[in-house]
Amino acid sequence: MKRVSLCTALVVIAANVSAQKKLIERYLSSKTDSSRKASFMPVPVFRYSQEIGAEFGLGAIYSTYLDRKDPENRSSNFSTVLSASTKGQYNISLKGDIWTEKNTHHYISEIRFRKMPFDFFGIGNETLEADKDRLEQGSVKMIFEAEKRLAPKLYTGVSAGFETYHFEDLEPGGTFPANDALVHKIGGSVVYFGLSESYDTRNSNNYTTKGFMGRVTYQYAPDFFGGENFTGSLIRVNVRNFWPLSKKFVLGINGLYHTVQGKRTPFYMLPQMGNDEMMRGYYTGRYRDRNLLAAQAELRYRYNSRFGLVIFGGTGQVFGYSDFAMKAFKPSYGGGGRYFFDPEKGLSVRVDYGVGEKRPDEKRQTGFYISLAEAF
Repeated sequence: MKRVSLCTALVVIAANVSAQKKLIERYLSSKTDSSRKASFMPVPVFRYSQEIGAEFGLGAIYSTYLDRKDPENRSSNFSTVLSASTKGQYNISLKGDIWTEKNTHHYISEIRFRKMPFDFFGIGNETLEADKDRLEQGSVKMIFEAEKRLAPKLYTGVSAGFETYHFEDLEPGGTFPANDALVHKIGGSVVYFGLSESYDTRNSNNYTTKGFMGRVTYQYAPDFFGGENFTGSLIRVNVRNFWPLSKKFVLGINGLYHTVQGKRTPFYMLPQMGNDEMMRGYYTGRYRDRNLLAAQAELRYRYNSRFGLVIFGGTGQVFGYSDFAMKAFKPSYGGGGRYFFDPEKGLSVRVDYGVGEKRPDEKRQTGFYISLAEAF
């Protein structure tokens, strides 16, 4: 009996050691899987940003190629997240990014339900820390886009979206209710339809090492709900280019321009500067206005297939109809690390620390981020 027990214990220990070895090889091995097979990864969610604090939850990522035999076919990625944060955010999101065979069609979708408190500072490029007011936002967002390749690397698409917002002031007597320039403070809804045009020569949609991507979208929101709900146009321009400097170094640049055109635009529809992708280091919404213009450069170093480092720098500003100024551009710079949990597809977890401007009598603006996928 003792021999049987000893043998059983040895088998269990050997199996455990073998399982741990496979786990280590799966997540730390520098080898890549060239079979282009699908991957599914349930992951505990841990993200951090200054807006929401530490975010915990459960998520899953499924990545596949719709044509495994075609080395040019881009990966299709699906993700879902259920999470809550230390600053009171609750989030449910589902995202899809699909590339069909021969990359002929490209489909993008997002459905998100969110409840979150946030700091509102006002409108413009020179808002003050002293004017911040704590609000709570409840929102639902749904976006669907479809693009078709009409010429080599050239895509034309259509889109439709729906967004609804509700706001509550958590600090009665603050600057938010007293600001008479704000439209539709309680929140509202918008439906929009649009067109897009893209030119894309990137060698990967996850971790790009060479190529160009330029995309212009125009969306129009008709007077669907009436009242103070938004009616007008939204225009977005996004440009990216990448150069391989050596086997391990890549230089990327990214520029974007967002504008909202309408007679009475609610504050929640205005472009906001600062997030984990562009102008890292700034609290999202610290500066918001009708126009956002920003650009950044990022030098990427990939030590091996699993780990990498980056340094980045950029500048940007928000402005209204007539207050654009060269001297109003704000700095953004910093660095971070990368862990590639699917090296073959270039899927990564990134950790970034960004630094922004220091305004008189205020602390220098900074931000720490833990996110999935590259910033651009």
